Amino acid sequence: MNAIAVFKNRWLAFLMLLPTLVVLGLFLYYPALETLRLSLYRANFVFQTETFVGLAQFQQLLTDPAYYQSLLQTVIFCALVVFLGLAFGLSLAILANQPIHGAAVYRSLLLYPYALSPAIAGTLWLFMFNPEVGLVNNILRTLFGIAPRWLDNPILAFTLVVFAAVWKNIGYNLAFYTAALQNLPGELLEAAALDGATPWQRFRYVTLPLLSPITFFLFFVNLTYAVFDTFSLVDILTAGGPTLGKTGITTFLIYRVYQDGFQNFQTGFAAAQAILMLIMVGGITVLQFRVGRRVNYGA
Repeated sequence: MNAIAVFKNRWLAFLMLLPTLVVLGLFLYYPALETLRLSLYRANFVFQTETFVGLAQFQQLLTDPAYYQSLLQTVIFCALVVFLGLAFGLSLAILANQPIHGAAVYRSLLLYPYALSPAIAGTLWLFMFNPEVGLVNNILRTLFGIAPRWLDNPILAFTLVVFAAVWKNIGYNLAFYTAALQNLPGELLEAAALDGATPWQRFRYVTLPLLSPITFFLFFVNLTYAVFDTFSLVDILTAGGPTLGKTGITTFLIYRVYQDGFQNFQTGFAAAQAILMLIMVGGITVLQFRVGRRVNYGA
């Protein structure tokens, strides 16, 4: 019979938890409550002014066409980053998992982008796609006589940010998919091959279903990354522009919070946007738990 550790003094347990509770209180709970409070005030961080307006800022956001444009752009951006990130990550993992000489070296090189900070990754892409001296335009100018203005054209700028975000996170997807592929039960794949299944059929009906748990996990990790962790890429590459319609084509929700809070100094308005994003994240979390019940974790 296993012994269960019990604190003789119950206050000792709280004392040991105190450092963690203090850190959580200062850096998580207090900022969250302060954001909720500020969302009800028309506040200016620079002039230290606050005027209670209740839910007026939420009403303003929900009737603002520019906000809905940013929301739509964020949804499209997230969908592309998640789909392309998982597709490229799995494809590269399958190629890197082949029994070839130097496969470990190839896998290490493919993991390299994830080791970079988002700021460094954004700077690399900014230099590569510089319309005047960038490597990409130099090649295009030499081969085809063209030099696209990548950061001035809304469609090109949006596409550039999408592929920069995918490239930055592809090493993460590759690492998990490679580990999952190496742990697949080989007897199932061998049985399918003996039954006459083609390589595509083995992938579609055996490999892909067995990878569903890791795909489910990576889907939500990539979604969180696309929503919150691409700020530096956007800031360095496009700064939310170029303008299309009511706002910048790459002014996603997280970047809009930054613009209103730290550039326009509308602290309360930015807090209201942060609360709406928190509600969206809560909805995604609920969806994650509901969908997770349908994922097959069996062999």
